[in-house]
This record gives sequence, structure tokens and C-alpha cells, in this order.
Amino acid sequence: MDPNRLKGKNILITGAARGMGAANAEAFAAQGANVCLGDLDGAEAEKMADKINAAGGGKAVAVRMDVTSRADNAAAVATTVEAFGSINVAVFNAGLNKPRFFMDIDEDNWDLIMNVNTKAMWLGMQEVARQMIKQGPMEDAPYKLINVGSIASRKPLVDVTVYCTSKYGCLALTECGALGLAEHNITVNGYAPGVVVTPLWEQLDKDLVEIGFKEREGQAYDDIVRNNLVIKRVSYPRDITGTASFLASADSDYMTGQMISIDGGWATT
Repeated sequence: MDPNRLKGKNILITGAARGMGAANAEAFAAQGANVCLGDLDGAEAEKMADKINAAGGGKAVAVRMDVTSRADNAAAVATTVEAFGSINVAVFNAGLNKPRFFMDIDEDNWDLIMNVNTKAMWLGMQEVARQMIKQGPMEDAPYKLINVGSIASRKPLVDVTVYCTSKYGCLALTECGALGLAEHNITVNGYAPGVVVTPLWEQLDKDLVEIGFKEREGQAYDDIVRNNLVIKRVSYPRDITGTASFLASADSDYMTGQMISIDGGWATT
């Protein structure tokens, strides 16, 4: 890992206390970036920031934030700028899922998932872009917004209709944001994981048993690996950090409006 690949990057990451967000924060800092870890669980975000600072490399700070609040998104941007002087990359990673069959979806389920997965991404993109525009264009590189989508951004899944809707929305925000922010030298890209072993997926595994879609915990993993994945294993956060680092680095400067699949080949089946 090149300790200078992301040197000079000041990066805000939402949902960064655990899972993919925490893994990205560690990987970015190990490559020289300064990272602000935003999460609803402020105490866990602080612990992760302390771990990153103890490891050396880039610096880390933490901020408690509700990603569905515009004020909290603005405050997270302000925290990043106060700590590091500017913000030039943001990763909108926060998300959740609560499976329901189509006819069992209610307004509470719809609002919860859509607010956290889609509305929050839109709010974050606006608040970060507002600060980037205020800072003025960088001389030799674009600013970067990175949206975390899903295999559900590309494929309909019977048990998670609202989640699919929210993640199709992430794809639309990526493509439309690329068009809308190009004049400010801001690129918008994203990546779409499949099954990543994180607390979100561990809870989803339990929920699928609860709604009767699976008979036992672990069956969802087994069925997806057998029936949907070309690479016959689930993924882990470490499988995601390389693509995230690429999108945060100068290597992706000529890309915008793209959603990269990191799903073990699921999108091809």
C-alpha cells in the first residue's frame, strides 16, 4: 500500500464507525489521507479515529451525525474543514436495510430506508459540494464525491423492494450529480458491492429468517454464493477498500458518473 497515494486528501466518510466505512477510513489514512469519520454512533466513531491516529499515517477526527439531517451534514463538513483546512473528497457510505415482501411494506419501512439511503446521500452531496464550490477549483485535480450503491442498484430483489428503490436512487444521484456538478470541477462516482460481511449484512441475515424468506441464519449467504456469485465466496470490507481508494485517488480523475460493481460477478448472472 502506497503511503503517499492519498496524501493531501481531506476526506469525509459517513457511516464510518464500523463495516465498510471504518475499513475505508483506515485504508485511506494508511495512504496518507486525513479522514473525518461521521456516524450516528459518535462514541464508536471516536474509537475508530483513535485507532487510526495510533497507527500513524493520515490524521483522523470523528463527528456524531444523523445523516438524514441537513444541519448535521453541514456540521460534519465544518468539522472536516476545521480539522484539516479543506475538504476535497467525500464518501457517502451510511445505509441500512429492513427487508419486507412487497405487500408488507408500510410507510414507516419506506421512510426509514429511503431517508437514510437516498435522502441523506442527496443532502450530503449538496452540503459537501457547497463547501467545495466555496473553496474554489483545485489547480490540478477535481473534487470527488463517492456514493456507495449496491447490487440492488442494478437488480430487483423480491425481499428488499424499498432497499432496491433506495439504491437505484443512489445510482441516479451519481449520474445526475455528475452532470449537475461538472461545471464546478466535481466528479461523482460510486461503487456497488454485493454481499459484504458487515454488521448490516449480519442483521439482514437474521431479518430474512424473521420474515420467513430463509429457514436458518447463514442460508442467505449460502444461497447467494451458490446461485448468484461468479467468485464463489462472500466479500469482506478489505475487498472493497481498493476500489474506494482508486475512486478517491488521482487515478480516477477522468471518471465521472460511473458506478463500479464489486459484487463477485453477481451483476452478470
